[in-house]
Amino acid sequence: QVQLVESGGGLVQPGGSLRLSCAAPGFTLDYYAIGWFRQAPGKEREGVSCISYSDSSTYYEDFVKGRFTLSRDNAKNTVYLQMNSLKPEDTAVYYCAANLMRSDCGTSRNVALVQHEHAYWGQGTQVTVSD
Repeated sequence: QVQLVESGGGLVQPGGSLRLSCAAPGFTLDYYAIGWFRQAPGKEREGVSCISYSDSSTYYEDFVKGRFTLSRDNAKNTVYLQMNSLKPEDTAVYYCAANLMRSDCGTSRNVALVQHEHAYWGQGTQVTVSD
């Protein structure tokens, strides 16, 4: 069964940084846009950002724009989410998933972060932002 693997989470103080990785053992991420999502305690899972396959163009939700940066290394079959200026409200389990419907994120959440279009969800990695 294909499953992506997230790593890099942890405990960080407000204003700090973390870099999350999304790997795909035994499976190629080629041709898929990759979405990142998060779920905070007691809340529904929400989309965060997306990176396209063809040109690595990106989409970010407003609440992370300017603080988070997505990149992908197709040779390493890995996607990275650099998170800077972290806030307590960023505390959540972060998931990556492959968008089976498209290679490009487009310019709106209704294209980039439609959850039912995504598959191969990983187990997630916990990010906690706290003093």
